[in-house]
Amino acid sequence: MSYQLVIAEKPSVARSIAGVIGANKKQDGYMEGNGYLVSWCIGHLVSLADAGAYDPRYKKWAYDDLPILPQEWQYIIPDEKKKQFDILRSLMERPDVDGLVCATDAGREGELIFRFVYQMAGCKKPFKRLWVSSMEDAAIKEGFAHLKPGADYDNLYQSALCRAQADWLVGINATRLFSILYHKTLTVGRVQTPTLKMLVDREAKISDFKKEKYHIVHIAAGGMEAASDRVSSAADADAIKTACAGAQAVCVSVKREKKTEQPPRIYDLTTLQREANRLFGFTAKQSLDYAQQLYEKKLLTYPRTDSQYLTDDMQPTAESIVSGLWPLLPFAAGIDISPQFGRVLNSKKVSDHHAIIPTMEFVQKGFDGLTEGEKKLLSLVCCKLLCAVAAPHVFEAVTATFTCAGKEFTAKGKTILTPGWKEIDRRFRASFKADADEDAPELARELSELAEGQTFDKVEASVTEHFTTPPKPYTEDTLLSAMERAGAEDMPEDAERQGLGTPATRASILEKLVQMGFVERKGKQLLPTKDGHNLACVLPDVLTSPQLTAEWENTLTAIAKGEADPDGFMAGIEEMTRGLISGYSQISEDAQKLFQKERVAIGKCPRCGEAIYEGKKNYYCGNRACQFVMWKNDRFFEERGKALTPKIAAALLKDGKAKVKGLRSMKTGKTYDGTVLLADTGGKYVNYRIERRDKN
Repeated sequence: MSYQLVIAEKPSVARSIAGVIGANKKQDGYMEGNGYLVSWCIGHLVSLADAGAYDPRYKKWAYDDLPILPQEWQYIIPDEKKKQFDILRSLMERPDVDGLVCATDAGREGELIFRFVYQMAGCKKPFKRLWVSSMEDAAIKEGFAHLKPGADYDNLYQSALCRAQADWLVGINATRLFSILYHKTLTVGRVQTPTLKMLVDREAKISDFKKEKYHIVHIAAGGMEAASDRVSSAADADAIKTACAGAQAVCVSVKREKKTEQPPRIYDLTTLQREANRLFGFTAKQSLDYAQQLYEKKLLTYPRTDSQYLTDDMQPTAESIVSGLWPLLPFAAGIDISPQFGRVLNSKKVSDHHAIIPTMEFVQKGFDGLTEGEKKLLSLVCCKLLCAVAAPHVFEAVTATFTCAGKEFTAKGKTILTPGWKEIDRRFRASFKADADEDAPELARELSELAEGQTFDKVEASVTEHFTTPPKPYTEDTLLSAMERAGAEDMPEDAERQGLGTPATRASILEKLVQMGFVERKGKQLLPTKDGHNLACVLPDVLTSPQLTAEWENTLTAIAKGEADPDGFMAGIEEMTRGLISGYSQISEDAQKLFQKERVAIGKCPRCGEAIYEGKKNYYCGNRACQFVMWKNDRFFEERGKALTPKIAAALLKDGKAKVKGLRSMKTGKTYDGTVLLADTGGKYVNYRIERRDKN
């Protein structure tokens, strides 16, 4: 009997596939049955080797060894993953296995994971590709009925390989170069560094902002309220107020305009991450993790997508899902939306995967057994699908203009004619008590009936004072949007993929910047740290320019479609790396100190009056000629079971003595509270003594 070997990306996915195709017999590291062997990777089983694998001297970082440009790329299998790799290789080598099915995630990274294992194992057997957008049984069955030839995805693999090698070249060389120059590990990345620069540029705009005061004059009479344009001078505003007070206002025009707000599109990964951040405060990574878990539980379709449409043939599926959602969503009870599906269907706008929607399995199972975060994210996806097929939101906008004392005033109002999709959205937010959308425009009031020529006597007038506001710091929501649009103004209109990174990688980029200490989270805000600011400022444009990285991302997409040359792309990356190294051979002494930790003085030296600083092992005098030093491991404190903390050291320097709790008696071993005296005699070592024991 011959077998097909199916390789999935994770054990949980392998189990789902095995259940559908009848491979139910559990073996060590794989499942078997019905002519199939089903096994799995554990994420990236094979990775690009580190620089040290190419030459032992690269284990140390030295400027003279740069740039490091591998001619033959080398690969490694991490020790903890060797067992699973060996299982896969032995399965590939079995004589009764005559073909393979690549069933890793249907995207760029998934393709790379499979190909690296296939090549590292030296496998030459033919393989086919399973390409599905959902882990539901029906989708897997359908996928196996229409397996694609493996060669159809050769271009996708080339794109993935170029991405991995480009990130290696830029990351390894630029990180080593700038870390050597500045004497601190400074991690530089092809996508993360331009993202950091965007945060730094935004902070600069905020700190350079000069707020300006302005005034608005308000008039009111007989139920009418209106406001002037901005008036910069307080005196002018007061003059207008005085002129209007008690005067007559005349309505000179009433403009009524019927407006329609079309329903939103369904989610791609970036819009899902943005709204989950805005409404629930989820980080981009949390949203992706929840979405991935729901995908593996078969309740959500494939999350790493950049499309906001479904394919034309999905209308029956979409209709079944929408009609099945009502009983599961309390906030939607009683709303009749007569769904329109034409707006969400467009095969031309779906590349690898369609937009994110709930599955039929979710319609049958509901929310049972899900975590709070998973429930919120899934509810958000359900709400968006209902909004997308609901009626447009229609309202009448009214703008009334008045004159009073020769000045013009305006009142705006709004009358809702058809609530449409906005009613679903409003109810959803209310049900989750989600944060109000800070950027939503204020709701306009309904205006009382107004007619041109109508007069209002005895006007009351008032002035309010306002200030212009600076740009807001980025949140994950606004930064993801900026990353998606980065460089767009310099790209052709029809560029397939603009922006920094891909929907699948943006979350991990943000996490990495936080972990490395270049960015910090304050509430929902993302702010560059001092080191982050300095790093973005010392790096050249070639590394920080969002346009350049967006162009690279665009080329990688073209490679995946077979429209660009991988060798040409890599030659360009190598050329840039060489230029970078030759352009930065040395920097000034002052620049080298840029990333040194700021020394914080803890007190004054009792001998020379200079500042005392904390070192790793001691507290030392800033005056090099002075010998004063207090050692952290001083025997006096160690014998009494105490550490010489900065707090105790500061008190000793300030008052010559410090109260210390829990000192251990050298005679009895019991503890007591006491006062320690600094007894400096000017010698090499500082002495201490107990001045007083306090009774416990």
